[in-house]
Amino acid sequence: MISHSPSPNGVDLLNDQDIIGILSSVRCIALVGASDDPERPSHYVMAYLQHRGYRVIPVSPRLAGETLLGETVYSDVASIPTDIQLDMVELFINAQRVPAVAEQAIERPVKVVWMQLGVIDQISAQKLRQNDIVVAMNRCPKIEIPRLGL
Repeated sequence: MISHSPSPNGVDLLNDQDIIGILSSVRCIALVGASDDPERPSHYVMAYLQHRGYRVIPVSPRLAGETLLGETVYSDVASIPTDIQLDMVELFINAQRVPAVAEQAIERPVKVVWMQLGVIDQISAQKLRQNDIVVAMNRCPKIEIPRLGL
């Protein structure tokens, strides 16, 4: 069971073992806020995760129906076919958009919702946890993977 310890700034902190457990167990990630611009963090994080062996499904209303880094882009998490077993939803979006995506993650359901650096929504995080979804907030897997030697 992953425990959530509040930090002084209110962002839940997972310990290193929790992060290792998440990154070792997930295989398929929906990346919400995907970009076709190679200079954007969401683009190079998607490429990095693919290189590390994860399947990454891009989500972007603007790019829906196109192909990005070899994967079909979907408009939202709800539109990803159910035969694709999503383990994690990673959010490269403005915090105001988190509640809608959190609802879709609960409906799906997924194991983990990972909010990227700077993406913080305590209310959605609490709702996700109440639905047995692990929440990582204000972190980046591209930073965590090498830091933890994964």
